[in-house]
Amino acid sequence: MGEGDANISFDDTCALLRELGFSERIRGGHYIYAKAGVLEIVNLQPKGTKTKPYQVRQVRAVILKYRLRLQ
Repeated sequence: MGEGDANISFDDTCALLRELGFSERIRGGHYIYAKAGVLEIVNLQPKGTKTKPYQVRQVRAVILKYRLRLQ
């Protein structure tokens, strides 16, 4: 798990979080996601067209911790 973290599309990451029910707020280059019942705030910044690998790991950890599923 995690070998392809550097090759995840930023747009796909944002779309996944929205599909999981997160609300999106954009401030400059920061894309901030929050969801009722999830304590963590997910703050993403693109690296070109990709999601930064450490942010992919953070998103994965939140999904696994809260056992989030697509609606």
